[in-house]
Amino acid sequence: MATERPAKLRVFSLNCWGIRFFSKLCTQRYEMIGELLDREQHDIALLQEVWSEQDFLFLKKKLSSSYPHTHYFKSGVIGSGLAAFSKHRIQDALLYQYSLNGYPYMLRHGDWFGGKAVGLVILDVLGLKAHVYVTHLHAEYSRAQDEYLPHRIVQSWELLQFVRHTSCGADLVVLGGDLNMHPQDLGNRLLRSHTGLRDCYTETGTFDGCEDGHTLIANNHFTKKQDLIPFEKGIRIDYILMKGSQRVNMKCESLSTTKGSVADKPFPYSDHEALTAELALFRSEDSRQHESGNTPAVSEQMDVVTEACAVVKEGLCQTEAMRDKAMHLVFGSLLLLLLPLVLAFLPCSCSFSFSTVGLLGAVCISLLLSGALLYLLFTTHIKVLKETEDQMMLTSNDLQTKLTGCQLSGSSSSDGSPELQPRSPFKREE
Repeated sequence: MATERPAKLRVFSLNCWGIRFFSKLCTQRYEMIGELLDREQHDIALLQEVWSEQDFLFLKKKLSSSYPHTHYFKSGVIGSGLAAFSKHRIQDALLYQYSLNGYPYMLRHGDWFGGKAVGLVILDVLGLKAHVYVTHLHAEYSRAQDEYLPHRIVQSWELLQFVRHTSCGADLVVLGGDLNMHPQDLGNRLLRSHTGLRDCYTETGTFDGCEDGHTLIANNHFTKKQDLIPFEKGIRIDYILMKGSQRVNMKCESLSTTKGSVADKPFPYSDHEALTAELALFRSEDSRQHESGNTPAVSEQMDVVTEACAVVKEGLCQTEAMRDKAMHLVFGSLLLLLLPLVLAFLPCSCSFSFSTVGLLGAVCISLLLSGALLYLLFTTHIKVLKETEDQMMLTSNDLQTKLTGCQLSGSSSSDGSPELQPRSPFKREE
């Protein structure tokens, strides 16, 4: 039974689509976003794709009275794009940049330059210690041929590890952001099963928003219709997740999304829909039992991590193949580089102008440098994939041990015999 009336916590999350000179109507949309946040007076606003610090400073100034506490997370070449605005005092902040985030030569995608990351702000909320996370994972450009799936799985793994190891002392945990994953995608299941985070959409008592909670919809003026194939109505890739503790039980009382167009405005806030969750916080003696009941089964955790490990292993094989191609390019360039040197010293070299020989040498050197850089890039990716695979294997082995222990305990107790207990290595035998 709750000992007092529940406190309320209103959380807002939006991918702002704020790529200067590329995103449409950036200045006007940031004005609208600022007006929305100032009007709605959320407790916490978590923004993604605020790629320009100038735009963050604009919002910070505009919202200085309603959100006195802010933090902008900087990483990568153009920044992480992550920002947190809060009514409650920010006690501390921490940023973790994901180890894998696409490829620098994929200029038309550009994720590598964004420095995708997870940011943490620690807040004092009514005397409670709140760990609030904001993140943005690598985009899925093709559902049928997702070349970035291993990268997104590594990001999901690093995200869950970051949350697990930094939220131990928290009274409540909130995560908001653009995960770029459907609800039942592997990375999403991996994150929820190993952190205990609960999806506000599936937990809410009241929902007001787009059909099936979609946050990328066809009716949005900025949405590219080809991005939704084969999901013509829309997809749900933006989330607010939550978790309580032994001191506090959390419940999502309502969740809402924007619905494309904005009243009295000719265009939406962004190409994504915004999420607003109203959370109830109960300080209750029964919260320990409630939260433990939401912990996924060990068998489910093991199945998910095994599936994820297989994806990482496949990505490792593909990256090793790309590294081998880069090595072949290096060796081929070295052989070609010998050609202009030979031509320069041949007696008949008079038939070749120095400009021709120089041009051939420049091309060979360019190929050599490109191959060397690609080799270094893929070697770094292989290290990350192998490290992630090793971590997953450790977790899988630990879960297997727990599962075996549970099975032994269950089989022993079912026939009335005493349960098997592991012998302590520190207890001296009599």
